[in-house]
Amino acid sequence: MARGRPTNPARDTSRRCCRKSRRQRRLVSDILERKRRNDDENAPRDASGRSGRNDGERGAMKLGVFDHMDRGLAPLDQFYEERLKLVEAYDRAGFYGYHVAEHHATPLGVAPSPGVWLAAVAQRTKTLRFGPLVYLLPLYHPIKLLEEVCMLDQISGGRMMLGVGRGISPIELRFYGLDPEQTPAMYAEALEVILLGMTNKVLNFDGKYYNYQNVPMELTPFQTPHPPLWYGLGRAEAVPWAAQNRVNIVGNLPGAGMRVLTDRYRTEWDALGRDPAELPLMGVGRHVVVAQTEKEALAIAQRGYDKWRASFLKLWLENGEMPSAHAIFPERYEDAEAQGRAIAGTPDKVRDFLQQTIDDAGLNYLLCRFAFGDITGDEALNSIDLFTRHVMPDIIAYQEIV
Repeated sequence: MARGRPTNPARDTSRRCCRKSRRQRRLVSDILERKRRNDDENAPRDASGRSGRNDGERGAMKLGVFDHMDRGLAPLDQFYEERLKLVEAYDRAGFYGYHVAEHHATPLGVAPSPGVWLAAVAQRTKTLRFGPLVYLLPLYHPIKLLEEVCMLDQISGGRMMLGVGRGISPIELRFYGLDPEQTPAMYAEALEVILLGMTNKVLNFDGKYYNYQNVPMELTPFQTPHPPLWYGLGRAEAVPWAAQNRVNIVGNLPGAGMRVLTDRYRTEWDALGRDPAELPLMGVGRHVVVAQTEKEALAIAQRGYDKWRASFLKLWLENGEMPSAHAIFPERYEDAEAQGRAIAGTPDKVRDFLQQTIDDAGLNYLLCRFAFGDITGDEALNSIDLFTRHVMPDIIAYQEIV
């Protein structure tokens, strides 16, 4: 009888796959480095010799950040300063966009006035695009909001991204004295008012909820005709409207569910006869924790996820209601990761997971949640640093060659 360790076909296959994965990552890294050198050598230069290439626009795949601004354990003044330091880190790292949620009367969101927060973001960053995801339009006077959007776009030099919606929580809407049954129609009218106001010198509008006659539009946005539109989307029925209006979309669905939306978007886009190269961004949000060891990353993710989910459901549970099925996250972090909605681990594990997520969902945009629950500023900064150095370059390169 032959001596030695018995063979394990499954383990042998896994080892071969790991070796193949490592070889593929080295190939991707080499391609990325050659491409960077080639781009730097051939980029147009101004009189001072500086490159005129905008790295933020190169390539189809883009990476962003979503921030619920959910309350952790630190005092609010410290919380805001820590978050601004994270925003500065996103800017340095070269993330495409930063998106902040709007919530009210709940620890899920302590940036209930996104415009105030984003004005601070504009001053602490240089290239990072930013915007609400989303402004809850029924809560605003449309003219007041469009003036705010114009200001933010101007003071940032055209980095504003205009996320719009009516709100996922009827509880929060009722706190403002609104009937959730009427807010979809209010949202539609408010959006029309805002877009008209940013594209006309005089605003005239005659609707059920809003009426304006001969209102001078003194402020204009930096971007023309207006900042790019963004919308949180979870249903395929909303895709045609998004495609017709060139709206960038973001969802929270697992890969297969999100793939239905992105495939539908591409079909609608093609049917409109539009250039595939001008396809808007289609992204998905994922909780992401990167650490030197998988054990450390998992401990941070579990702790932060528990606190985040408790904040997410607090208002709903207190009022005997629950969010729609596609918005509900599982109780345990491990289950969220098993569903493909979160990832915690070493850079290699996170990279492989996110590349698979992009492929499965048909994405050209990916939003990471690095700070959630009671994750500390230092823990989030470490995660961002590891992601930036060991994950981001390969994800972008991988999508450019597949």
